[in-house]
Amino acid sequence: MALGIKNKISTHVLDTTLGKPAVGIPVRLERRQSSGKWSVLETCATDQDGRCSQLLPDEAALATGLYRLVFDTHSYFAEKKVASLYPVIEVTFQVRDGESNFHIPLLLSPNGYTTYRGT
Repeated sequence: MALGIKNKISTHVLDTTLGKPAVGIPVRLERRQSSGKWSVLETCATDQDGRCSQLLPDEAALATGLYRLVFDTHSYFAEKKVASLYPVIEVTFQVRDGESNFHIPLLLSPNGYTTYRGT
């Protein structure tokens, strides 16, 4: 890791139906162990801007391997009294050698979602 660059995993959730940040969505960062089981590294809820700005715990190294963000969209839509198709959205991504910064946005609606690697 280059001097001054911090390992980071973040997300930003936008409710495309409302055209606004999705506030209060519970998000979990997990890492797959060599046994194949997933372990929770951190949890948060999206802030007023729909962001979790750092999901990787300070003491955790960003090791190569598989990670996933788990979004509890059921609680978000239930609070708004909106029926939705996807109660949980899991976005699995791979960290390779030399990578240190991942921003994984989620564009959300009751019946669909899109994700990509942001900057």
